[in-house]
Amino acid sequence: MYPFKKIFLSFLFILISFLGCNSTQKSTQEIPSQEKYALHENISATYFWVGEGASDENGYIDNFASAWDEQWMQHYGGIDNPYNRNGYLPADFTPLENPFYIALPYNDLDEDGNQKKEVKDILPWYDANLSKNISQCKNRWVKITLLSNNKTVYAQWEDVGPFQTDDKNYVFGSSNPINTINNNAGIDVSPAVRTYLNMQDIDSVSWRFVDTEDVPDGPWKQIITIRK
Repeated sequence: MYPFKKIFLSFLFILISFLGCNSTQKSTQEIPSQEKYALHENISATYFWVGEGASDENGYIDNFASAWDEQWMQHYGGIDNPYNRNGYLPADFTPLENPFYIALPYNDLDEDGNQKKEVKDILPWYDANLSKNISQCKNRWVKITLLSNNKTVYAQWEDVGPFQTDDKNYVFGSSNPINTINNNAGIDVSPAVRTYLNMQDIDSVSWRFVDTEDVPDGPWKQIITIRK
């Protein structure tokens, strides 16, 4: 009986180890973006572009630079002219960075370019190992759906706005945008995003963050911005 008991116990140990590993594997699987990130519904969207000049329509804030890139227009390759297009691209050149970009009203860096202390507590994807002088918001993917036609586009977060820079309760929470201009606009989209969605100058969308692995193929993946 002793050899049989020894074999049985060995088998039982292997079985328990297998079940334990399987359970751990399931618990560490990535949570889908639709469960991980809040959906912001019925948000007023406006459009902007790289190289846009200052005017009363944008609060006299030009877009030659972005909140995270002082040479945004140069790195992009030129002015992303919304009035002279070649499909989703500006007619005069092929962009060096993703023409599908957006702005949201939160900057994770302070005026000195240092990471705000609150960031580690509010960014769902916060990584403590990254430099505290580089934005962890820049280049994040966002899924946007136009409510009038239910069409969906994907874009990268490349600037801060519209009109606000510290609206964390909206961007990462469930609050409405604190901005009151343009029907309480809570997101700016690029000409490519606007064209893809067939969006009006001011329109209503829903949006949420998505992880890179959850971004499907599309024109938004032809040129991906990686510059930090």
